[in-house]
Amino acid sequence: MTNYRRIYTLGASWFFTVNLLKRQNNPLLIENIKVLRSAFSEVKAKHPFRIDAVVILPDHLHCIWTLPEGDTNYSTRWNLLKGKFSRSLAKGEQLSNSRIKRRERGIWQRRFWEHMLRNEEDFNRHLDYIHWNPVKHGYVSNVMDWPHSSFHKYVKMGWYPKNWGSPVEFDFETGE
Repeated sequence: MTNYRRIYTLGASWFFTVNLLKRQNNPLLIENIKVLRSAFSEVKAKHPFRIDAVVILPDHLHCIWTLPEGDTNYSTRWNLLKGKFSRSLAKGEQLSNSRIKRRERGIWQRRFWEHMLRNEEDFNRHLDYIHWNPVKHGYVSNVMDWPHSSFHKYVKMGWYPKNWGSPVEFDFETGE
């Protein structure tokens, strides 16, 4: 078994990438966006955190979270969120013996990518990466055209102009 370790730091903000198990041509998250939003709401009600940024794509999502002071338990939140989403969907996916043995659904990859944001520059770089992601994957030509993104909130707040990122290509290195 892999010796897998995560960093838990009080008062930190985190960038996450969470993937479906079978990503190729899988629109599950977009087709079930209301179910996903509900799962987020339920988990946030019992285990508060702030979603600073988010983009939901058909087969994966990226977000930045800030946990309450004195709380580092983002892993439990992801476990609950994935579980609530999965239990809300009809069964029918193919399961490996390993998933059957562990009583897991075949919807999500077991792990997720996490990166503790170190400073304002790191935060802003990941914020841009999140909002640029639908263009990077070819879902839209303009960042503004993707509906499942916090970009629209940031435009209203004046952080981004409406046409941000439209004709420009970015080179992001965030670990996806």
